[in-house]
Amino acid sequence: MKVPHEQRMASPRQYLMCRPTYFDVTYSINPWMDPARPTSIQTGLSQWKWLCDTFADLGHDVRLIEPVPGLPDMVFAANGALVVDRKVLVARFRHTQRRDESAAYLEWFGRGGWSEVRQAEYVNEGEGDFLFTGREILAGTGFRSEPRSHDEVREFFGRPVISLTLVDPRFYHLDTALAVLGDAEIMYYPGAFSPQSQAVLAERFPDAVLADEADAAVFGLNALSDGRNVVLPRAAVGLAERLRERGYHPLGADLAELLKAGGSVKCCTLELRE
Repeated sequence: MKVPHEQRMASPRQYLMCRPTYFDVTYSINPWMDPARPTSIQTGLSQWKWLCDTFADLGHDVRLIEPVPGLPDMVFAANGALVVDRKVLVARFRHTQRRDESAAYLEWFGRGGWSEVRQAEYVNEGEGDFLFTGREILAGTGFRSEPRSHDEVREFFGRPVISLTLVDPRFYHLDTALAVLGDAEIMYYPGAFSPQSQAVLAERFPDAVLADEADAAVFGLNALSDGRNVVLPRAAVGLAERLRERGYHPLGADLAELLKAGGSVKCCTLELRE
């Protein structure tokens, strides 16, 4: 169903981001990472700054967590926690290279202003694998977050949790294969999910925007929506056109340098739901 642009309403959001001061690809924990391929901290910083400035220009409140030396993936702030209803569940990372990030997020959120802050007991990679639709939490597993973490999230937040299994290693986190556009509206790439999870998504979201493999492969679904504006990788041209047809306003981002580590728009951005 096509919706006129004027019927889409943006709402101001609060985001947490981390400057890529120490960004580099020195190890490989997903298929996108190749330590032999050169990276540019300056290019990564420039692309990240464009994203940060774009959010501010759209009227959103961007807060920053201090980067930590030796943690090059900390730029991917979405993985640091899940924040819903002023409650914060800090990530417990699967790979040793990222585990020290949790302490930085516990310290940042521990400064106050949140009703409860706790680190997950089971492997849980924050908004990388947990996406809030406005009423329920979509939860990914298969490569990073453990299935047991889904029950933990359900109990901690008191929200329904819908488990989804990822099967393509290119899409190792849920936020690489699915994005929430608005209340009860999503876009996703079916091929990233198991047949059972495809059936669940088709039943619960019959009007979802479907991405093809070409747009998914350039991380087009690692996108962020404020209800009207959708910031997504510039290379996902087909997906951008589908969003326009639905009444959204796509904004193309070039985060090619950060994609060398397997991250893009959404990976860089943790939403703070107060």
